[in-house]
Amino acid sequence: MHKLKTLLAALLFAPVFALASESLHLDSAPDVSGDKAALQNGARLFVNYCLSCHGASALRYNRLMDLGLTEAQIKENLMFTTEKIGDTMTVAMTSADAKKWFGVAPPDLSLVARARASADGSGADWLYTYLRSFYRDETRPTGWNNVIFANVGMPHILFDLQGEQTLGADDKLQPAANGALSPQDYDKAVADLVGFLTWMSDPQAEFRKRLGVGVLIFLALLLGFAYALKKEYWKDVH
Repeated sequence: MHKLKTLLAALLFAPVFALASESLHLDSAPDVSGDKAALQNGARLFVNYCLSCHGASALRYNRLMDLGLTEAQIKENLMFTTEKIGDTMTVAMTSADAKKWFGVAPPDLSLVARARASADGSGADWLYTYLRSFYRDETRPTGWNNVIFANVGMPHILFDLQGEQTLGADDKLQPAANGALSPQDYDKAVADLVGFLTWMSDPQAEFRKRLGVGVLIFLALLLGFAYALKKEYWKDVH
């Protein structure tokens, strides 16, 4: 019975690992990987809205300096659960309380984007669509449901920004109440948050891309020198 409760709780609080149905349409997440301002905003959203339940134990606060933030900016605006810049981004809620209230602690989100990509190849697109697909459902314990993850256990943590949506008879989302942001600005905020989650799952990705380009250029130059050397050695033969 304990194992069954744990499994059910994990399914409720780990929507990011649930496989989306192949029949569902996923919106394409904007690529903000090269936009440091967008990633900084995503970090702010993550800390203010996600870190109360979901940790990021594989990432240290000082790694956010890679996004162009100073140590002072990180300490002043993004550190609420620790005093040391070298600490990991741990969840504010203790594991004991999480297990007591939910039966299992909400999953760590350090590798959520890579986990989604490995599971069904959707990656950022699934996260982007998921965070924009909540709607009011009074039959659910939290009062919320989700189009691409039916009967989700996680509430809509960004509802104050997006507002409320309802599910129409045609199974399409319809606006019901305005939030603090316009639909366009909310989509941009979600793109920034998803971009940060993607960056967080592999902070070295951009460096590897730049390194790869440098290696290809070096090999091209080396090929030219090697060909010139070959011609020099074989000039008497030909």
